[in-house]
Amino acid sequence: METIKSRREFEEVFSGGKRVNSRLVRATVLKCDGGDLGKVAFVAPKRLGNAVYRNRCKRVLREAARACGLPAQGSKVILFATRATHDSTPQDVSVDMRSILRRSGLL
Repeated sequence: METIKSRREFEEVFSGGKRVNSRLVRATVLKCDGGDLGKVAFVAPKRLGNAVYRNRCKRVLREAARACGLPAQGSKVILFATRATHDSTPQDVSVDMRSILRRSGLL
């Protein structure tokens, strides 16, 4: 799974991407031209809690992203954890994530 690591890529997705929210996950999606491999980033802000709490949220997001088939070809996606992400199962989050990706036009 290719991940977004550089500041330039994050800024590119934030400036040109579409933001979609739900209770379990928030996402910013940017469709790219060309057939390059898709990239994804998992974010859990410090305001959620300590490192153990944030790492659990990111693990749940990663597992849900795998179940949804992310990263999609020719797209860049940033996934944000919410407070509800921590207490949810990856299956619940993947259902929510699929609806978000449909609303953003990626699926």
